[in-house]
Amino acid sequence: MPKTKVTYILSNIDKAIAFEWISEKLDDKKIKLSFILLNDKSPYLLDWLKQRNIESYYIPHFGKKSYPKSFFKLLFILKKINPQIVHTHLLDANLIGLSAAKLLGIKKRIYTRHHSTFHHIYFPKSVKWDRITNSLATHVVAISENVKKVLVERENVPLGKISFIHHGFNLGGFSSVTDDEIKQYKLKYGIGSTNSPVIGVIARYVKLKGIQYTIVAFKQLLVDFPDAKLVLANAVGPDKDYIKAILKKQLKPNQYIEILFEPNLFVLYKLFDVYVHVPINEHIEAFGQTYVEALAAGIPSVFSLSGVATEFIKDGENALVVNYENSSDIYTAIKKILEKADLKMKLVENGKKSIAVFELDIFISKLEKLYA
Repeated sequence: MPKTKVTYILSNIDKAIAFEWISEKLDDKKIKLSFILLNDKSPYLLDWLKQRNIESYYIPHFGKKSYPKSFFKLLFILKKINPQIVHTHLLDANLIGLSAAKLLGIKKRIYTRHHSTFHHIYFPKSVKWDRITNSLATHVVAISENVKKVLVERENVPLGKISFIHHGFNLGGFSSVTDDEIKQYKLKYGIGSTNSPVIGVIARYVKLKGIQYTIVAFKQLLVDFPDAKLVLANAVGPDKDYIKAILKKQLKPNQYIEILFEPNLFVLYKLFDVYVHVPINEHIEAFGQTYVEALAAGIPSVFSLSGVATEFIKDGENALVVNYENSSDIYTAIKKILEKADLKMKLVENGKKSIAVFELDIFISKLEKLYA
């Protein structure tokens, strides 16, 4: 029986471990996978794929001005590959990839929706691109109930067109981190004494992520724990100047550490005593992978409920839940975790139990069913 040829089309992605997992786990006896990557420079993922002899192509792409050229290059490559299915991720790949696939008569055109209300609230003119993408696709993957709700209620996508598939995670990778690795990375980032609490955040510098409220909360925490450190990872983004101004105003340079990019998330989470992720409203996260990752790493966490967190996070059971845009709540929750060992243990144990639904094998099984 011939293999089903599935082509992934991705835009503006350099390294994304999820696609590495997909490449390794999809049944290669049934599926022949290929990739087309649109990016402003040759991405890390391209090298990773080529090292494993996975058919892959790179198209230099620089935003809207590149659309015509990228479209024709992609059209040529798709004609060469001749897949039965295309699966696109992120806006440029969705618009260009699904258009080319439709023109070539590829009958199964899938895209994964990675945002929820972002365009509706902050860029209303861009909603038209979402609607065009919805119309070009034959199947839309909703990664959370939040996204599904936006698709159905705000964009009138028929329920029959939507496949509900949570992101999947290699949960075992978080438990395989060694003490030596943790020590090595603490030295790498100058985190210092294990007796001083480390409060971690992994989020791009975007106001919507609520980092500014965590910074103010951390300043208050320093009264109780003067040697505490705040670690801000993925410390880049459109609101970088705004976040840096708050850091400068609220904290001394030796009280926080910024990490621009650390690819080894398995170890990075293990550097934290408490993890904080506090988006400013319920809908701004389409999914929020960090909710799952933090609990998989066994880090007691403080969350506001957004994206997928609304589906499985329970206050006082697997995390502490705080109100939106509330530094006082964040401070109180962090302090409670640091001071109550029994609470910390409960959150860690229940956190690991509550994420079984996000196992990688479940995700892969649902993808294979979609491609069948």
